[in-house]
Amino acid sequence: MTELVICTALRIERRAVRRGLPSSARDVRVVRTGLGPRRAARAAARLPEHAALAVTGFGGALDIGLRPGDVLVATEVRFGERVFPCAAARPIAERLALAGLATRTGPLFTSPRLVTGGERLRLAAAGVRAVDMETGPLAVVATGTPFVAVRVIVDTPAVPLLRPGTVRRVLIARSRLRRVAPVLVAWADPPEVER
Repeated sequence: MTELVICTALRIERRAVRRGLPSSARDVRVVRTGLGPRRAARAAARLPEHAALAVTGFGGALDIGLRPGDVLVATEVRFGERVFPCAAARPIAERLALAGLATRTGPLFTSPRLVTGGERLRLAAAGVRAVDMETGPLAVVATGTPFVAVRVIVDTPAVPLLRPGTVRRVLIARSRLRRVAPVLVAWADPPEVER
């Protein structure tokens, strides 16, 4: 059994996580799911047996208090009508802050498409702090397994995704993902995992 599986959607995210893994991380597998909930669901069905599951990568902020480069640790994942609590949010957030990352916690919403305009406002009014397109299907298969979702913010309501500066924001987020990886490995160490 693999101790920790870390899922990312994009090749750039997977590469950043792998580069951030400490040399002592021998029982960690980084899996690229592909973009969107359908691909994530297919990948979820093929995950190797594991003791803990982490989902990480880029995300979009809905909360004006989040800026590009900030790290959001999900306290819960909302997917369709379901809500998946993330018990490890607080200790992960504390470790990330100790690693020098601007870290926040709050609800994460998994959407089947990019969230813009009025939908951003509606979700923000419902208390959602950030959005992604993959975590929900992975949270479904994590039931009963230690699970965490960590997203590095690339775009915000004030700084939309498809604007000048996106490449620079992605590069910043990529460097943050490298720093997230060792924290996830330390969390998955058996005495540390919160169930």
